[in-house]
Parts: sequence; C-alpha cells; structure tokens
Amino acid sequence: MKTEFTAEQLQDPGTERSNQILRTCVHCGFCTATCPTYQVLGDELDSPRGRIYLIKDMLENDRVPDARTVKHIDRCLSCLACMTTCPSGVHYMHLVDHAREYIEERYKRPMGERALRWILAKILPYPGRFRLALLGAKIGRPFAFLMPDARLKAMLEMAPKQVPPVSRNDDPQAFAAKGERRKRVALMTGCAQKALNTDINDATIRLLTRWGCEVVVAEGAGCCGALTHHMGKTGESHATAAKNILAWAAEMDGEGLDAIVINTSGCGTTIKDYGHMFRNEGLAEDAARVSDIAMDVSELLMQLDLPEGAPKDQVVAYHAACSLQHGQQIKTYPKDLLKRAGFAVVEPADSHLCCGSAGTYNLMQPEISKQLKARKIETLEAKGPDIIAAGNIGCMMQIGSGTGVPVVHTVELLDWATGGPKPPALSADRDTGPQVPNLRGAP
Repeated sequence: MKTEFTAEQLQDPGTERSNQILRTCVHCGFCTATCPTYQVLGDELDSPRGRIYLIKDMLENDRVPDARTVKHIDRCLSCLACMTTCPSGVHYMHLVDHAREYIEERYKRPMGERALRWILAKILPYPGRFRLALLGAKIGRPFAFLMPDARLKAMLEMAPKQVPPVSRNDDPQAFAAKGERRKRVALMTGCAQKALNTDINDATIRLLTRWGCEVVVAEGAGCCGALTHHMGKTGESHATAAKNILAWAAEMDGEGLDAIVINTSGCGTTIKDYGHMFRNEGLAEDAARVSDIAMDVSELLMQLDLPEGAPKDQVVAYHAACSLQHGQQIKTYPKDLLKRAGFAVVEPADSHLCCGSAGTYNLMQPEISKQLKARKIETLEAKGPDIIAAGNIGCMMQIGSGTGVPVVHTVELLDWATGGPKPPALSADRDTGPQVPNLRGAP
C-alpha cells in the first residue's frame, strides 16, 4: 500500500511504525474471511482491510477522527485472526493500537461512552475495586432487564452468581518446588482474574511446584495494562505495565528467573509486546528482557515434559482463545497437554473465530458480542463435551454465561490429573464422574 506521510509526521514513533505496517498491506482481502465482525455484519469497513483504509486516511491527513471512523475501529475485537491469515505479515495489532491511542487523544466521545470507559478503566484493573463492583452487580443482576442502556444491562448479566473468596496465594511470596528445583519462575497473577476466579492461580501454583518449579509472586506486580491499552489510554496502561517490568526485573537481577508465566492469554499477548510498547522509553531494556522470558503456562508445561496419563472418560471441548492462537501463535500446546493427561479432546467448528469476549468488548459492544457468543457456544455444545477448557478468563466468563457445560481453565484440568483437587466448577455444576487418577510417575 502506498503511503504519503510527511517527514515531519514520521518523526512520531507511532506514525512511523504505522507507516511501516501500512506499506506491507497488498489489499488482498484474505483477512475478511477470518474476521468475526465482518462475518457478523458483512460491512467492508468492519473488516481489517476496511479499517486499514480508515486508519490510513485518518493518520495521513492528521484529521480529527469522525464518528464513522471511530465506530468501525471500536467494533474491532483485536482478536488478531487477520494476522494469522495475512500472507504479507501485516502487523495489524500495532496499527489498531496506535489508531486507538490517536482516537483517545483527539476524539470527544458522547458523555455516556466517556463515563463507561472511565468506569471500566478505574475498576477492572484493580482487584479490590472490581470485587466490590461484582458484589454490587450481583445485587442488581435480577433487575438487569430494567436497564435502558444495553451496555449497562450487559455488565449486570455478565456478573458471576458467586464472587469467590480472596486467595492469599496472590500475595507477594515464593512457593517452594516439590523435590529438586528445576526452574524458578514468576507467576503473573493478573487483576480481573483475582476477582473473578481464584481457582486458576491456585491450580497453577500447585501444578508448577509439583513439577519442580519454584513459583514467585513478585512484589509490586499487578495488572498487565491490556485493558486500558486497548482503550487507547496509553498513559494508564504504561503506568501499570511499568510496575510489572520493575518488579520482574528486580527478580531477574536478584535470584534470577527462568520464565515469567502467564495463565491469562490476553495478558500474555500484551506482556510479550512490552519490548515494543516501551521501545522509546527509559524502561526499554528491562521491558525487552521481560518480553523475552514471558511465556504462556502451556509453553512452560511443555518444557517440563509431563508423563502420559491413563485414558479418562471426560470429553473436553477445547476453546482456543484468540490471544493465544492468534496473538501468541500457540495453537497445539494446550490440546497436546490435555491429550497427554488422558482426556479426549475435541474442537469446535470455526475454532479460529472469536467468542466475543475480547477484554471489555462484551461490555462496550454487547450486541455484536452476543452474536459471537451464541455462535461459539453452539459449535462447542455440538461436540457433546463433558467439560469446556480455555486458557483465558475472559473467554471462560463469556462462554460460561451462556452454557450449562462446566467451563474450566486448562491448568485446572492438568492439576486435577496430576494429583490436585477436582476443579470446583465441576463439583458445583454437576458430577463429571469419579476423580481422575494421578498420572503415572507423578511426584
């Protein structure tokens, strides 16, 4: 794609990067075939190719974003399926992130939208505040049908029926490896996940320590910054990300780290991009170091070489989170691990398409999100599974709000299969059969 940015415009690092990305696009349109919003809406401007044209026009002309452009960019899920499909290697993620930052700085949204985005940015990244908000939403949930705004209604409907108790495993501390220490890793405990589901981090710690990892929850680490980053609120996202970088760099320079482990794939995609996000800032070197050793929990578990387990009766439908399969290009590891543990693993049709969660998307674009959720649940349930497994809390909440099939994190199943407790979601929702026996050779 030909671009016509001036030399002065290219002095801005964001514009320079966007120019590089735009020039790689060859207008082929392959991205439209895998874009969830294009599949649902059928509008070229709600496809990656259409949004690329809108972004190019907006940036090249230094113009104040108009409502039409903002509408179509807001409708983007950032699922990044287009990046998997693109034969030219267009780095759409960096382009749309820059466009969102540009819009945030220059476009004045209607009062209701500004208020909603402010509330989400001030609550979701903070577990304590989020927990209080969930308790309030739990009380208001029966009255969701009275809400005049679809977004407020969606917020109440998505609130879990039960708010889990606080887990002290999320506090800064170190968990010793069982037996000989093979690795020392930092666990990214997250923000929303600590309020929505404390079982995931607990299971991760049990699983990793069982297989020889010392697990550290670093002092000062918290929200990865993804939620505000995707709203274009760069200052807020970088402030929280910087805390993580400093916390993990201190551990790396202290006793050392073999990996920074993330069990929420949306966070993982962002943390692996810290090197790019901070490339022009004082923390550039440490940010790059953090990105270099960041890995999804499934990547680390593949290195630990868990032994094979006896076949189980449970059929697990694996939902591939977009941030894992497209953002991090991790496609087979979770399925391989579940199969190795003895589960029968099935995949839904169109597994590359988003479930509609996408961070705060299901709250800000509820109508499109509901269509994508219904499609995803239909394809998952068509496989007749006993359990649905996923590697991202957002996907788990989205799918779990519309199906009677228990939805659990992949690590919860692997922990169960290697001697840990039965995932509470299975016990609470229905009996999935006898306890899964330990894997052979489990320590």
